[in-house]
Amino acid sequence: MGASDSLRFPADPYDRIWSSFMDPSWSTLSSSSNVNNSLNMFEPPSAVMQTAVTPASGSQLVFSWDSVSPDDELYAVLHFAELQNLTGNATRMFNITRNGELRYDRYTPPYLSADFIYSNVPFEGSSRYEYVLNSTSDSTLPPIINAFEVYSLMQLTQAATDSGDVDAMMEIKSHYQLKRNWMGDPCAPKAYVWDGLNCSYTTDPLRITNINLTYGGLTGEIYSSFAMLEAVKYLDLSHNNFNGTIPEFLGSLSSLVVLDLSFNNLTGTVPDSLENLVSLQILNLAGNNFNGSVPDKLCKRSDAGLLTLRLDKTGCNRASSSRPKTAIIVIIAAVSGLLLLVVILVAVVWNIRKQQGRTSNTSVQPRSVVYTQQREHQISFESRQFTYTQLENITNKFTTVIGKGGFGMVYHGCLETGKQVAIKMRSLSSPQGMKEFLAESQNLTKIYHRNLVSLVGYCMDGNCLALVYEHMKQGSLRDHLRDKAGCAKVLSWGQRLQIALDAAQGLDYLHKGCKPPIIHRDVKSSNILLSEELEARIGDFGLSKSFHSDELTHVSTGTVVGTPGYIDPEYHQNYQLTEKSDVYSFGVVLLELITGRPPIVPGPGNAHILKLVAASVSRGCIEEIMDYTLHGEYDATSAWKILDVALRCTAGTGSQRPTMFEVVTQLKSCLKPEIASDRNDIIYIEGSNMSREISSEMGTSLLGPTVPSLR
Repeated sequence: MGASDSLRFPADPYDRIWSSFMDPSWSTLSSSSNVNNSLNMFEPPSAVMQTAVTPASGSQLVFSWDSVSPDDELYAVLHFAELQNLTGNATRMFNITRNGELRYDRYTPPYLSADFIYSNVPFEGSSRYEYVLNSTSDSTLPPIINAFEVYSLMQLTQAATDSGDVDAMMEIKSHYQLKRNWMGDPCAPKAYVWDGLNCSYTTDPLRITNINLTYGGLTGEIYSSFAMLEAVKYLDLSHNNFNGTIPEFLGSLSSLVVLDLSFNNLTGTVPDSLENLVSLQILNLAGNNFNGSVPDKLCKRSDAGLLTLRLDKTGCNRASSSRPKTAIIVIIAAVSGLLLLVVILVAVVWNIRKQQGRTSNTSVQPRSVVYTQQREHQISFESRQFTYTQLENITNKFTTVIGKGGFGMVYHGCLETGKQVAIKMRSLSSPQGMKEFLAESQNLTKIYHRNLVSLVGYCMDGNCLALVYEHMKQGSLRDHLRDKAGCAKVLSWGQRLQIALDAAQGLDYLHKGCKPPIIHRDVKSSNILLSEELEARIGDFGLSKSFHSDELTHVSTGTVVGTPGYIDPEYHQNYQLTEKSDVYSFGVVLLELITGRPPIVPGPGNAHILKLVAASVSRGCIEEIMDYTLHGEYDATSAWKILDVALRCTAGTGSQRPTMFEVVTQLKSCLKPEIASDRNDIIYIEGSNMSREISSEMGTSLLGPTVPSLR
């Protein structure tokens, strides 16, 4: 009342929006002095209480509002503070009625102190509510009011959370002194579920199924109240400071699918009770100080592919009687491997000499230059070897170009079996040569994952270097986002989440599933290719780098390579390549999926996408950030979560970024709601690839990087 403009956060820490409410028959009172609200449990901001209204004439002030429905159950709060220092015989006293019913008799507001009158039981039944403030006969001044609020009682459509789950979470909150939005019912309303929790809404009562307390700063032992959460499937307590041993009671959580205790200070042995978790698919114990071995049943399930088991130095129990057999098998394998290697080397040397002796009269691909590197490098390929003439036939003399990269042109082809392929031919003018060819071919012949492009074969015929891949009919992600794929339909939000998850799983496999690990070094939307069913696969391994040992944390490089806009600024600065460099690039790809914009947005100064997004984040406006071609068809909650993931991936330093394993976890969490609402657009694959669905609080880094240039 009496204000000319609306007011909200940061003036109001609860972010209530205080709108101006005026009437021509009122006069305004104001004060520059602070109004104390310490005794007002509703804590109206001082700026709200520093203005008030009073009747311009007469002794009565009337205001009203219309209810949304007569059935609404309402609570009204009226706020008062005297702004004039009354002296002498001056008095201000008035009665308050609502729809003719007396609500307060002979009220006098305190000087520069926020006071309130509120209804402690709900009222209902009217379409309009009218308040009248009427001066008493012995008052010398008319009534005033500074502000009012009206609350509507919301009826929950969901059931309440199971009382046992509530008790457990309240004890966990109290034990660890957690400072989150943990108030009220943990699961209901669904839009206000506690941070770090997911719930099952198909049961009555509701049950807590996901708990993510990663990076929560939790210390001490793992609290026994976790044992009360009988329905929990995904429990992530990683990256905290837990000490002591893994408690036996975790083995009683029979519904557990994922248990992540990595990167704490846990010691002792892994308890046998974990063998009881028959539903467990992922057990991550890396980054602790365990001694002893992992129970045999867990090891056997891991060997059978039924459990993803992540360990450091802790090993598996193995019966002593099996050791002689193991030794014999190792010896036989070693001898067989040596013989096979000799055969392969002889075959490759013979083949290279044979190829060097060939001549060709083709005008498309001159062969006057013969690569001497072929004599120096020997490649053991398991894939098919093609001649240049065969490539001509497969591509109909290189008729159809489907792409172009740093290595050269990419042509469409068709094998004699009818299988469609993509042939990447090295251009003589390309800066990439034998080194990149060997890197890509060797990496692709020793790795396989459904989210990595498969190598069909290769060609080393004279000076012709070519790689033959499976053909990805839908082109690249970049083509779809830049409207170059000739698609009649824009990628939906659900499809974008699925593509992001596919690509993240491919990168996670390179970082953690390969021995030694591989860093891609050129993650970008044009290197994420899409099958006919929009399944994403990562391609172009020409710049990839293998660690010499999976114990190394980084690889030092003499130059920085990659694509501007995607290059990790930390790598650009210190030339030390880590898996977090790929994480940064993937974060930029996520921003592309969210916004539909390229990493370097054309315009004045060619701003990096991070800086543009940061400006909108600071205003809390997701609509400004989202790709306009989605036409608002996305879930705002999942959009904010994906944006959180992207911003954390693009943090300025690698230590602040998540691993790709953690990114996969977050994306699965965000994808689950989309499956329910958008099943026609999403092909969600549950496999053995780290299948978990935990959402976490992720910090954001709003400072965009300077755009690095290639060296």
